[in-house]
Amino acid sequence: MFQPRSLENAGFNADELGAAALTAFFNITAAWHLGAEEERVLLGAPPRSTFFKWKSDRAARLSADTLERISYVMGIYKALHILLPTQETADAWVKKANTAQGFGGKPALERMLAGRVVDLADVRRYLDAQRG
Repeated sequence: MFQPRSLENAGFNADELGAAALTAFFNITAAWHLGAEEERVLLGAPPRSTFFKWKSDRAARLSADTLERISYVMGIYKALHILLPTQETADAWVKKANTAQGFGGKPALERMLAGRVVDLADVRRYLDAQRG
């Protein structure tokens, strides 16, 4: 049976990885002008006390699920900044109505806030496909 390697066994310090991931995440969500509840959903709905500790300390040993979610958010952010001509346009995209298949005329953020990892993955896949 396949056993995934732990972060420490792969040569990563879990505390440093968590701090870097949270810093990147909160920088992105600030650029997108998201509120705390939206941020919590994107992170997988951690308890409020945990979330606010992460937000204030920017340090934690994060679960694989939380790291995966942050990875998708980072990929979405990067793709937008490659695809769109200005930082303002890229950062505003997640809140703009989207008529592309899979969005139903609603903003990508609404899809991302459905709460499932697959919703983040779908937005990321859509943007990656647009990049070609």
